[in-house]
Amino acid sequence: MIDGKEIEPNADLEGANLLGANLLGVDLHGANLRGANLHGANLHGANLHGANLHGADLSNANLVDANLIDANLERANLYGADLLGADLHGANLCFTNLAFANLEGSDISYANLEGAYMHYANLRGASIRRANPADSNSVDAKLKKTIPTNADFSRANLQYAKLQYSNLTATDLTGADLTAADLHGADLHGSKLKNVNLQYANLHGADLRGADLQGADLHGADLHGANMHDASLHDANLSRANLSRANLSRANLTSANLTSANLHAANLTASDLNAARLNAARLTDAHLPDVHLIAADLTAANLTGANLTGADLTSATLRATNLTDANLENATMPDGTKHA
Repeated sequence: MIDGKEIEPNADLEGANLLGANLLGVDLHGANLRGANLHGANLHGANLHGANLHGADLSNANLVDANLIDANLERANLYGADLLGADLHGANLCFTNLAFANLEGSDISYANLEGAYMHYANLRGASIRRANPADSNSVDAKLKKTIPTNADFSRANLQYAKLQYSNLTATDLTGADLTAADLHGADLHGSKLKNVNLQYANLHGADLRGADLQGADLHGADLHGANMHDASLHDANLSRANLSRANLSRANLTSANLTSANLHAANLTASDLNAARLNAARLTDAHLPDVHLIAADLTAANLTGANLTGADLTSATLRATNLTDANLENATMPDGTKHA
């Protein structure tokens, strides 16, 4: 008993003052802790499965290895909380404050992250994935509810995070570290990814339509088959990235670094590659009609079989560039003349 309250499963602790309480390994599954004050409390290894923590204050609390499966943490304050290895599978984190929280190695699969605030949170190695729709006959109602909408992961540490097939539509990931993260098939449509670190990340088949990737570092990233239509990649680093069969139509790639990138059969229709660096890039069978390549550097690039109809190559560098079987009909050449 603490503060006259029984600490047991299914206990009614609504509004309880448990400030700094030692609740190491306690069993509070199904308990009502709505609006409770658990600031700085020790809940290491606690069982809070299905507990109601709506609006509770868990700032700076120790929740290492805690069981928070299906817990309701809507609008709870977990600022600076330690959730190392915690299990938040299916938890409700809607509008939860997780700024500066440590979620390293935690499981947030199927959690509802709508409006969650994760500014500077550490999610290194965390699992935030949802089921692959191709692996099930239908997407159930619970899965639909768990889609994180407009969540704020700005400057969060998501190195090696497992985010396969996650719906991160319109999510703010500005300045986040997603080094080697697994975003296979993820939906990042319209997301803010400015200055994000995505080195060696797996973005195979990801949806990045209209995403803001200005200044992003995608060195060595796998973007095979990714949809980047109308994405902003100004000044982005895509050196040695795999963009084979990616859709980059109408994308802004001005001043981007695509050195040694693989763009085999990629769709770059009407994209803007002015002043881009494409040294030694592989553009075999790429679709480049009406593309802007003004002052672009294509030194030693391979454009065998590429479609460059109507492309603008004014002042572009074509030193040792392979244009075998490329279609240059109506293209503007480096010297300003039109190709017949």
